[in-house]
Amino acid sequence: MPRLTFEDFEPGAVTTYGSYPVTREEIIAFASQFDPQPMHLDEAAAAGTILGGLGASGWHTCSMLMRMLYDHVLADSSGMGAGGIDEAKWKRPVRPGDVLSVRQTVLDKRASSRGDRGYVRFRFEVLNQAGQVVLEQNNSIIFGVRRPEAA
Repeated sequence: MPRLTFEDFEPGAVTTYGSYPVTREEIIAFASQFDPQPMHLDEAAAAGTILGGLGASGWHTCSMLMRMLYDHVLADSSGMGAGGIDEAKWKRPVRPGDVLSVRQTVLDKRASSRGDRGYVRFRFEVLNQAGQVVLEQNNSIIFGVRRPEAA
């Protein structure tokens, strides 16, 4: 049985996890394939952009969040997926050498009429090593319940 199910998430609960080191090579590799804007590919070109230097794509930052979320929550859970992201805000650039972590807040939850699952709405804040929020993302995740027959 998975360690985390719908019942384990309580509104207001805050959890922190992760330690994801960001490298220059990873920033450039992701951008080369998925978001080839100058600020994500080359230090000299990036210096003249709104970021003022090389920074990870916001979509890359979302992907790093997903990696940490999977490793620390979803891998040992009854997670069934999600219907999308309600909101994502890129608050600060993510730079080579940053070490990211996640602050997860349960906003609310509701049982599904199906009885075997429920929806948990989260705010995920990705923090750099200085504790600054670099990404804020809000979305719901569907989790199976511990004992569907009892629902």
